[in-house]
Amino acid sequence: MSLSEVLRVAGRGEGVTADGRYVPLAAPGDQIGADGAILPGPHHREPPCRHFPECGGCQLQHLDDTAWSGFIVDRIAAALAQHKLETEIRAPRLSPPRTRRRATLHAERRGRQVHIGFTAQGSHALIDLQECHVLAPELFALLVPLRGLLAALLPGSRRINVHLARADQGVDVLLDGLEAEGLAAAEAITAFAQRHQLARFAMDEGLGPTARWEPDPVTITLGGVPVLFPPANFLQATAEGEAALVSAVREIAGNAGTVADLFAGLGTFTFAFPKAKVYAAEAARDSILSLKAAAAQARRLVFADHRDLFRRPVTGADLDKFDALVLDPPRAGAREQVAEIAKARAPVIAYVSCNPSTFARDAQILCEGGYTLDWIQPVGQFRWSTHVELAARFSR
Repeated sequence: MSLSEVLRVAGRGEGVTADGRYVPLAAPGDQIGADGAILPGPHHREPPCRHFPECGGCQLQHLDDTAWSGFIVDRIAAALAQHKLETEIRAPRLSPPRTRRRATLHAERRGRQVHIGFTAQGSHALIDLQECHVLAPELFALLVPLRGLLAALLPGSRRINVHLARADQGVDVLLDGLEAEGLAAAEAITAFAQRHQLARFAMDEGLGPTARWEPDPVTITLGGVPVLFPPANFLQATAEGEAALVSAVREIAGNAGTVADLFAGLGTFTFAFPKAKVYAAEAARDSILSLKAAAAQARRLVFADHRDLFRRPVTGADLDKFDALVLDPPRAGAREQVAEIAKARAPVIAYVSCNPSTFARDAQILCEGGYTLDWIQPVGQFRWSTHVELAARFSR
């Protein structure tokens, strides 16, 4: 029987053979028969979770860490090549299993039972999680009791979002898309929150999140500074991933005395520079208010600016005043802001991205403006996922 070897993993997770076939659930080094049968190679592993590959939470559980790292590097290199760029790509920093500290799950009623989980691959069907190898144990432990609570609250035809996050005070729960009025519902929620020692239990009935239980203000500590954590706010998916990105950004900025943190969020990178003067710009009002209050409480030299960097980017002339620039835009990238950065004379830029494609587009703009792409530090914090993050150094 003729066999064809899998050489790489494509962007959606399929193995690609030497003769150009795309084979689901195949790893580099696997041998593929003419009938599509997979003869596992050295980088093929037995998926640990019973829900794989149906569950959309993971796409790459059949890869070992070497193959997963190779996939991450290939994704970044391919995106750069589309823009005729290349640079040193370091070994990826991978988050371990069961370390994901924030997640959005879905819940719906099926008869008398409530199912909670991720949606299936390529579908809206809900996978009722009986185990999970990516969620932090304290998040997964809440799924069984949440099913019980929602059995009393969830209407028959409604699917809701369940946002879970690990904060300083414990687990933060937000139910999005559910109304729960009346004394019985209020008592059930309070009892649930007390029993499981939650940091907060909030609900969004369509007008924004409202805390139904929050004995102490909920915070997330960033760079040693506790920052008020608005419900469902952005947080790096794992503590390990956050540490890897912060480490790379600090390495890039060095001993910069003045830093501009663009798309600052709650201050993941703002608070990574305790001795610098930091300008922090962020469009989300709740986030920038939390950052500003935390900086004042910690007596950090931070100027917090509520600013939409897509509509009103900081100008190149203003950015000339800084020793280092940091930006961490959403998946769409930062075309408008990067066009201004390309005009600036700031000596170094730390660009943090969650989308290699838009990063490569923006990197081309910076390089055409006179910057050099020195290196990239990939980070795999969405375990066994095709999602790729990175921190990149640019310099003049």
